[in-house]
Amino acid sequence: MQRRHLLQLIAATPFAGAAARVAAAPAAQGTKLLVVFLRGAYDCTSLLVPTGNADFYYASRPNIAISRPGTPDGALPLDADWGLHPALAQSVLPLFQQKQAAFIAFAGTDDLTRSHFETQDAIELGVAPDTARRDYRSGFLNRLAGVLGAGPLADVSPIAFTDQLPIVLRGDDAKAANMALAGVARAGVDARQSQIIASMYRNTALAQPVAEGFQLRDEVARAMQAEMDAASRNAMSPKGFEQVARRMALLMRDRFDIGFVDVGGWDTHVGQGAAKGYLANRFEELGRGVAGFAQEMGDTAWRQTVVVVVSEFGRTFRENGNRGTDHGHGTVYWVLGGGLAAQAGGRIVGEQQPLTQATLFQNRDYPVLNEYRAVLGGLFQRMYGLSPAQVAKVFGGAAAKDLRLV
Repeated sequence: MQRRHLLQLIAATPFAGAAARVAAAPAAQGTKLLVVFLRGAYDCTSLLVPTGNADFYYASRPNIAISRPGTPDGALPLDADWGLHPALAQSVLPLFQQKQAAFIAFAGTDDLTRSHFETQDAIELGVAPDTARRDYRSGFLNRLAGVLGAGPLADVSPIAFTDQLPIVLRGDDAKAANMALAGVARAGVDARQSQIIASMYRNTALAQPVAEGFQLRDEVARAMQAEMDAASRNAMSPKGFEQVARRMALLMRDRFDIGFVDVGGWDTHVGQGAAKGYLANRFEELGRGVAGFAQEMGDTAWRQTVVVVVSEFGRTFRENGNRGTDHGHGTVYWVLGGGLAAQAGGRIVGEQQPLTQATLFQNRDYPVLNEYRAVLGGLFQRMYGLSPAQVAKVFGGAAAKDLRLV
């Protein structure tokens, strides 16, 4: 059987790519990065409420606006210009107040297609929207891992917490694993089948990769079983993103250096809701997950961890006729971590401008003032001490924009 078929077979287990995993980075180096991709384009105007331009905001959203700060279910004041969705009061707001969270308003890509799939692909590839030929075999996190493995870190271990290896971690620069954690208790290959498969490759060049793949699967299963046993005693949510996020933290804290996860359900054309409703429930779940991840990492590892939350684009500033929002342009990125710089944590950072009818992009959307490749390039430059040439390798010639986040 060829190696390609072997990897497909091992992928039938909850863990795919173990046979090609990379050794974890030395604990002394310790830097951790998690990228959370909100697929579907979340409504950033409900997350980060423009309270400094309240009249235009409330006129644009007569049914789905978040109430003014100080009112029941009102926006949580962050500064003179912005408020936070109240669903995040118990999760992200405390991190913001502790200077362990920041928001980058007016962020995104210059892609104008407003196509979920095309824009998601472009972001994961880390290329400019006008790139003539896209290499779908090379994602920006894979290139980052390759740069780190050749420079700042002797070894780096990336993982995607997904069913399939996403575009962002595909490539030949580094070997990446992928494993979906929502159903880790259900092994696709049981112990007897594992032994049969291992015996097939005994005394061959693939014997060690096969053994490593099954060994890692068993290690993860044991760790997850311990977590699930604790859950029955500690009232942790039995399902949803919080549980998955805590599982991710167990693995990233001790084994992996770069992580990626995607969360769907953000395409709110109809019945979006305001302080309560569908979108509010999504924010609450996401916020619990982020806070749970921080808690599970522990103080020491959290101080060396950066979590970046992105989405392919934003949504229209004005609500539509179905009390929802349509595909937009600019959005808001989240950056969280125990080691955020004092001047960045607890702030809305990056280039900004008032949100008025005159400043909307095409009279409908957030403009993009903080292009994602430049912003992430500046973040990686600070996190890992990358040179301009290394940043350019990760993001295809884009110049870094240093927001002094870490």
